[in-house]
Amino acid sequence: MATAKLKNRWLIALSAIGIHIAIGSVYAYSVITNPVKEVFDVEGSTIKWAFKLAILFLGFSAAFLGPWVEKVGPKVSGTTAGIFYGVGILGSGLAVHLESLVLFYLCYGVIGGIGLGLGYITPVSTLVKWFPDKRGLATGMAIMGFGFSALLFGPIMQSFFETVGISNAFYLLGGIYMVLILASSRYIERPPKGYAPTGFNTEESVTVKADISNITAKEALGSRRFYYIWIMMFINITCGIAIIAAASPMMQEKLNYTPMQAAGVVGLIGVFNGLGRILWSSLSDYLGRPNTYVIFFAFQILAFYFLPQITMELLFLVVLFTVITMYGGGFATLPAFLGDLFGTKQLGAIHGLVLAGWALAGVIGPTIYDMVKSATGSLGITLKVFSGLFMIAFVVSLLMKRSVNLAYAKSRKSSIEDTAQAC
Repeated sequence: MATAKLKNRWLIALSAIGIHIAIGSVYAYSVITNPVKEVFDVEGSTIKWAFKLAILFLGFSAAFLGPWVEKVGPKVSGTTAGIFYGVGILGSGLAVHLESLVLFYLCYGVIGGIGLGLGYITPVSTLVKWFPDKRGLATGMAIMGFGFSALLFGPIMQSFFETVGISNAFYLLGGIYMVLILASSRYIERPPKGYAPTGFNTEESVTVKADISNITAKEALGSRRFYYIWIMMFINITCGIAIIAAASPMMQEKLNYTPMQAAGVVGLIGVFNGLGRILWSSLSDYLGRPNTYVIFFAFQILAFYFLPQITMELLFLVVLFTVITMYGGGFATLPAFLGDLFGTKQLGAIHGLVLAGWALAGVIGPTIYDMVKSATGSLGITLKVFSGLFMIAFVVSLLMKRSVNLAYAKSRKSSIEDTAQAC
């Protein structure tokens, strides 16, 4: 019998990037806010609920459909993601045409959100299996696409809104997203059982440690480390997504930017979101995943506290963009970290369970921002609230680092004892 030709793992990674570039357009939502609120004659905070619902259903669909994704494989789940996300955006255009806010919530938030969740987890667990030697780099490449998407689609959205009208813009975007996801899903697939890159051996690798465990999603829920990383991600997402959701209006208020200039900043946020994903996830292969998160939270405690006091435009943007790199880096480093902690047996399902925190954070983060900003009228007080949340995340990251170090020490001791007995 002829042996099936092994697919190129770098083309698998490219396919994953294609899926994530399409679904990552959700991060350009702040460009949508002002044009759409005028159609429905409501406040921007009301329109923002479609974004909150999209992130909510992203997280919950990732959590509940993770086992299904593992069962059917990335080709089927990727195709399903393309259909849901494309239909969601196309339906958003119909909602704008009919001036139905409820339909807009349903299409963009619910249907589109399910597509987001499926599209997000589909390629990531597959890439971890294809790249056991470069987990951080591989997942960073895919999730980099999610971050970079705002750079591509932020200005495109604004241009479409101004040239073809709002509903037609959604029709065009929905078609583009669907084609991109479906085309990318045609190539992506799992590696054959027992696959390892040529010359790779975990035991002989200098930088790659053996996984702490290789367990099911149900078993992971019984681990303290699962809850540590859940809390860390929840806080990182809560704070970061609040800034992203408010980016365009905040730039117009803080720096007196025009809507098009603010859309450009949203695009730059996409650049640094994407760069942070590939940069920090790659560095985590060498720094260690626990150390990477400790750095994230230590910096952001200070950044969120002092950002409102910075009056120099360039410095304000530098600090803001650095925060965005860490927000993106947290997502990109997560799948590799989960692989280190729990193995690859049910990585997609475990990843989905952690992303349930994204679902809640997508609602809670922007809501906290809007409530505190509305009550106080102060950007400074608003961001100090988030700085306080990062203090909690920092403590939890130190507990995680200690737990991981103890687990590796125990593993080394057990390995030494086994070797001694064998001799």
